[in-house]
Amino acid sequence: MDKAEKTHGIKGWPKSERPRELLLEKGPEYVSDAGLVAILLRTGMEGKDAVTLGRDLLKQFGGLRGLLNANKKDLGKIKGIGTAKIAQLLAATEIAKRQLKEEIVGKTAINGPEDVFEYLSLSMSNLKEEVFKVIYLNSANVVLAAEDLFKGTVDQSAVYPREIIKKAFELNASGLIFVHNHPSGDLKPSQHDLSLREKLNKACRAVDLTPLDHLIIGSAGYISFK
Repeated sequence: MDKAEKTHGIKGWPKSERPRELLLEKGPEYVSDAGLVAILLRTGMEGKDAVTLGRDLLKQFGGLRGLLNANKKDLGKIKGIGTAKIAQLLAATEIAKRQLKEEIVGKTAINGPEDVFEYLSLSMSNLKEEVFKVIYLNSANVVLAAEDLFKGTVDQSAVYPREIIKKAFELNASGLIFVHNHPSGDLKPSQHDLSLREKLNKACRAVDLTPLDHLIIGSAGYISFK
């Protein structure tokens, strides 16, 4: 790339418009989504600066949520995204997920399905495979733990109530919320979903645990059985 081409990159922009400088001088809230992605990417590619590349990524994955849920394979298909950039994006996503978990466990009371969705939408809305999660709560509905118990096709045969109940007793939990996702985006419960819900509810009530809700999450939102 010659000198004339370099002037079209971010370094040739006015300092007040460069994402990194704008973030440091005014704060991250003043930086566009594409600018924040550009800071993570650090560099663009031939003929495309980092902000333009960030904008292309957001368009490709349908916004920040889709980008943050993209896996290594998805990212590797994008021209200009090598292993270093993939690692940077995946690390940022994992930091966000862990921060959310730290924020809610032991500190936040769940008052309804909206709270559950707000907590899990980043990590579950755009997954490519089904994940079954259990949220364990105390008598004040404060989250004690949230764990992925099963991955793959979630049906009755894949979920073992005995393991769920054992964990609930270990945590001294009194209530549970079951959550799984539909990678297809279709939120309509399947017959397997309905049978699984009944199976889990029956097992919990047999040992005086309260099944508070069961949610299905997808790219279009969520439904609550409750």
